[in-house]
This record gives sequence, structure tokens and C-alpha cells, in this order.
Amino acid sequence: MTAGSGIQLTDAARGFLKALASDTRQQILFLFEGGVELTVGEVAERLSLAQSAASTHLATLRDGGVLTSRREWKTVYYRADPDGVRRALIDLQAALAACCPPGELPSAGGCGQPE
Repeated sequence: MTAGSGIQLTDAARGFLKALASDTRQQILFLFEGGVELTVGEVAERLSLAQSAASTHLATLRDGGVLTSRREWKTVYYRADPDGVRRALIDLQAALAACCPPGELPSAGGCGQPE
């Protein structure tokens, strides 16, 4: 993410934003509250999704560092990945601070934009 400014999002921050860009993926994330582990089928059932759709959303959340998974025989269990979320948030905060330092009022053009 550059517009000539030299500010860039890390892959972790970019993946995190993509993972949470969907209302459905946000709903899926909240199913993992409290460290619970769920399978694709359980997520699909709880949100009335097709199993293939749930699988695609879970993969995006995992790729974005929001979830982690483990395989037990043929079953894949997903759970929240607090370390992945923390890394992405730190990276995102750094990029936003470089763009729009706290305490500075944005110009009429918006954060990082000329007037």
C-alpha cells in the first residue's frame, strides 16, 4: 500500500484486513470466543453456511493470521490465533501511525492526502 509515501502494510496486516473484510468472516471469528475449537462442519452448522463456503472463509481467516488449525486424522480443528492477531495489529498500528501520527489533525484532503 503505497502512494508515493513509502508507507507499506506488512503481509500480516494486509492478510488481517482481508480476513476481516467480510461480515460472514467476522461472525465466524466470534464463534471462537474463549479459545473454543471448531471444525468446518460445526462452523457451517452454527451459521447455516454450506460446508464449502465455511471452509473457504476459514482458510481466509487462517491465511490472515486470525485463526490457526490442527489436523487430527481427517478432521481439521480451528481456533483463534491471539499471537497472529497481535502481530497484525502491531503492524497495522505502525503503518497507521506513520500515515497519521496521533495528535496531528488531518489536512482537508484527509489522512496523508494533500489539500
